[in-house]
Amino acid sequence: MISMIWYIILGVVVLSLAYVAFNYLRIRALPEGTEEMSEMAGIIRSGAETFLKTEFKTIAIVVLVVAAVFSLFVEKTSGITFIIGAAMSSAVCVLGMRSATYANVRTANKARETLNIGETVKVALCGGSISGLSVQAFGMLGLTLILLIWGIDLHAVGTGLIANLECNPSIMRITTYSLGCSIVAMFNRVAGGNYTKAADISSDILAKLRHDMPEDDSRVPNVIADFIGDNVNDIAGNCSDLLESFVATMAAAIMIAVTIYNNALFNADLSITEATFEATCRFPIVLACVGLLGCLFGLGLAAVRKMGDNPSRELDLATWVSAGMTIALSLIAAYIIFKDLPLYAEFRFGWITPWISSVLGIVSGIAIGSITEYYTSTDFKPTRELAELATEGEAFVITKGDAIGSRSCLLPVLVIGIALFVSGKLCGTYGIALSALGMLAFVGATVSIDAFGPIADNAGGLAESCHLDANVRVITDKLDAVGNTTAAIGKGFAIGSAAFATVSLIVAYVGNYTALGAEPILNMASFVVVSGGIIGGALIEYFSALLTDNTIESARLMADEGDRQLSVPGVLEGKVKPDYNRCIEMAAKQALRKMLLPSVLALMIPIVGGFLFGVEFVGGILIGATVVAIPRAIFMGNSGGAFDNAKKYIESGSLEGHGKGSAAHKASVTGDTVGDTRKDVVGVALDIFIKTMSTVANTFCSVFAHITFIG
Repeated sequence: MISMIWYIILGVVVLSLAYVAFNYLRIRALPEGTEEMSEMAGIIRSGAETFLKTEFKTIAIVVLVVAAVFSLFVEKTSGITFIIGAAMSSAVCVLGMRSATYANVRTANKARETLNIGETVKVALCGGSISGLSVQAFGMLGLTLILLIWGIDLHAVGTGLIANLECNPSIMRITTYSLGCSIVAMFNRVAGGNYTKAADISSDILAKLRHDMPEDDSRVPNVIADFIGDNVNDIAGNCSDLLESFVATMAAAIMIAVTIYNNALFNADLSITEATFEATCRFPIVLACVGLLGCLFGLGLAAVRKMGDNPSRELDLATWVSAGMTIALSLIAAYIIFKDLPLYAEFRFGWITPWISSVLGIVSGIAIGSITEYYTSTDFKPTRELAELATEGEAFVITKGDAIGSRSCLLPVLVIGIALFVSGKLCGTYGIALSALGMLAFVGATVSIDAFGPIADNAGGLAESCHLDANVRVITDKLDAVGNTTAAIGKGFAIGSAAFATVSLIVAYVGNYTALGAEPILNMASFVVVSGGIIGGALIEYFSALLTDNTIESARLMADEGDRQLSVPGVLEGKVKPDYNRCIEMAAKQALRKMLLPSVLALMIPIVGGFLFGVEFVGGILIGATVVAIPRAIFMGNSGGAFDNAKKYIESGSLEGHGKGSAAHKASVTGDTVGDTRKDVVGVALDIFIKTMSTVANTFCSVFAHITFIG
């Protein structure tokens, strides 16, 4: 498995990280603006860093304990790869968060200095590209190093330092690397979601409903915690989430490649050689590599070309260029890797078949983004109708928002289902994994554009809280509206990619425990699988309720604290500054306290189920959870996005006679408050929940197959 290709891939990764470093230094070199802007930005940056440091202290303990268990009782090197995965995910979180907290104030200042939308977009996108390219580069770096150092040995048997549980060490290293990424993503999504939405909801309640104040008024003590939350959830949390999806799909593709090769050997298929096996292991990493090159070109082009006054068009162009280059380069890669090799019978069209499967994933990702934009953007009918119904009161807003969320589920699920079906027909189980990876092959661009949203949102908040000229706020409001749409598209992409990744992980899981030579099948008519499926679906509902209750409880406590501070003489008049640190500490304390139970559930459910009832029961849990979670997450994300943008539509004055402070506006604020928990807490956590359970199941699959107490 060691060949020049791995060094070429490492070279592309190093080039990408060099460009990330260049952008980071370029952002740091830009001026922050007025003294007040610099002070506010410093508070946001310090608060975000403090939160992550505190969170990572807990994560580090969990990671070290789990790594020790793997090395002692499962496979001695798997603890190291688990730590590598956690380290890569953590590095992306920290780098993404720091770059965003430098870019937000500089974006606001660029708007103040130039009053030019195009120049301002460039700064926000430059900050976002640091997050996006880091996700893809660090995810590839860790997995490539593992393959380069240890390779893939089909015949080795791994042993722990104490116990001797039968497993393949190569597979165990790959799955534990992916699990290391997963555990950081789960903690970040749960804690970050609670932090940001507790602060956001409490700020909205105080400013818009209780005191009739502007949204980001610096007199509201919860506002700064809200700004911080945008960075710890929408940047750090999203980076770790997409990195985990990206790594999981590469891992699933390699595991499936091992399974189909072992089956070919067992069935004495002499036409299949070791070179074929190596090619099927290489192609997923090469596909990710050419995708990274495409993202470098697309984002680099956006950085140097002159931008116009339509931010959406400029961001879309970067995505299309990245996706187009990924498609073209992956075709060349497929030809070079597979053209002269004997291929499996499942490869219906020869060497081009893996490429077709990957393109189906790429097209699906773009399609899901477009569908999400239709249901959440103010440019289209659903969100505008929702805004118009706000004139009839809160009940109409909530009911219509629910209808939009439900209606928006069908097309994305249809796209996912058709892409998976066609990929499987064309290229077997390997094609399903490649379709998932294709969707994530240009994740660097999609995360970059998604990160544009919270940077623009923070920039707008700083413009208002620092009392900049109204013309500046016009520019930042336009970027914020675009950012809301890109964030909604990003959430749709994250959910769609999670669906693809989870399905590929489930396919890999079934293949991992299936006897050699047998067709990997999970019998859905089996009472064991059905019982697991019912329980898996119910767990999604419980998980959703748990996250919602946690966030609402935290928001209520923070709103009461904000009210207490606003009653202090001089605060409401703007003569005395509120105690921002008190609200920041409260948000962090609540988020960290409430992240443990949901995270532990995701880790322990497949382990307990596997040891008690066996591999098929766990397979049922994964299927049931995935079937329920995908439409649920889409519903949550799109209804929440529509609520948010309907409020923005009214605030922009687009609904004649119903601007800020009107009854319609207050009704839309209620809808936005409901939507906040949906889109930024529950929706985004469901995808990581099903991915984490699937990754844990793959990691312990060989153990479940040999040790079951009841099943």
